[in-house]
Amino acid sequence: MFGRVRAWSTRHAKLAGVLRVGPLGVLCALLAVPYAATTPPGGDVLLHVAGYLGLAAALIAPLWWRDRPLVSFAVVSLVSFGQWLAEVDLQPANLAVLVALWAVAYQCSFRWALAACLVAELGVFLALLNWEIATFGMFFSGSIFVVTIWLTGLYANTRRRYLEGLEERAERAERERDQQARMAAAAERARIARELHDVVAHNVSVMVVQADGAGYAMDSDMEQARLAVRNISRTGRAALAEMRRMVGVLRENEDDGTDYTPQPGLGQLEDLVRGSAVPASLRVGGAPAELPEGQQLTVYRIVQEALTNALKHGGPGVEAAVEIDYLGSELVVRVTDNGRGAAAPPGSGGHGLIGMRERVGMYGGAVSAAPRQGGGFEVLARLPMAKAA
Repeated sequence: MFGRVRAWSTRHAKLAGVLRVGPLGVLCALLAVPYAATTPPGGDVLLHVAGYLGLAAALIAPLWWRDRPLVSFAVVSLVSFGQWLAEVDLQPANLAVLVALWAVAYQCSFRWALAACLVAELGVFLALLNWEIATFGMFFSGSIFVVTIWLTGLYANTRRRYLEGLEERAERAERERDQQARMAAAAERARIARELHDVVAHNVSVMVVQADGAGYAMDSDMEQARLAVRNISRTGRAALAEMRRMVGVLRENEDDGTDYTPQPGLGQLEDLVRGSAVPASLRVGGAPAELPEGQQLTVYRIVQEALTNALKHGGPGVEAAVEIDYLGSELVVRVTDNGRGAAAPPGSGGHGLIGMRERVGMYGGAVSAAPRQGGGFEVLARLPMAKAA
């Protein structure tokens, strides 16, 4: 219940402030008329009531400073002390001291709460000094009232801290649970990847052995060759089915908008250069050779990233040139531009060069990207020629 009240007061801070201060203000306003009857003979009733209401406002107004309980308590205590010095009788508005005391005990540390309690006890003692019939019993009764309010605030403070601790532990446990789930999922995906590797390697090995056997038996035993070919077909289908199942588990966040278009290759380079936002030209040198699809995709992505960098960092009026050279044992990809080169501002947050190095590194090649002498920028990649599957 306490937690629900605290949550409600947090969501409706202004309304909670009205409920905390409003009853005391209404009580002081209702007692203004009876207080007018205590006007000394010959005194001004309006002035007497105005002083009463002004003192009540001075005592109640600081209670609105909910976020600054120490300041609120200090102001209320000083106003009450000034009232005692002026020998003004106690009023209902002096209960504001207890309200401010509770706020200090609820929101502040124990040492400040203890100091506020001692100040309130001093106020009780000073108030009784002006009474001719003050007794120790009266002081004890007032102290019991003050200490009860103080202990109530301390209990509310302890309860609040306890609930905040529970909420923090619950949030931490939820984060740890999510983290454990992600770690378990990553471990499971790694296990599936290892299984996929084992399944594919095993089935491919069986298919290679069966294919070799079919080749040897083709001239001498056609029935044995047919059996080997059927085994190759069956093993291949089983491997594909297993691979689809495992890759389906590994695939994440795939929806109906998944693009199944084949990956681009060297055949799409001309369209890439022609459709680039940077004016660019394409030159192909040497005798073109058939490359694996993966290596063709690597060349395509290198050119794409280089043209993108030229657009981002080359400056106005930049032009680019793409050169593909087949040199027998290696393929050379060179993309140059006439932009700002070394004068271009450094990029931040990009991973283009890292991605190019990773792609080229898969095929044992090398890539470099640096400003050219005389201006402009050059991306140069060398990939060993690989035979198409």
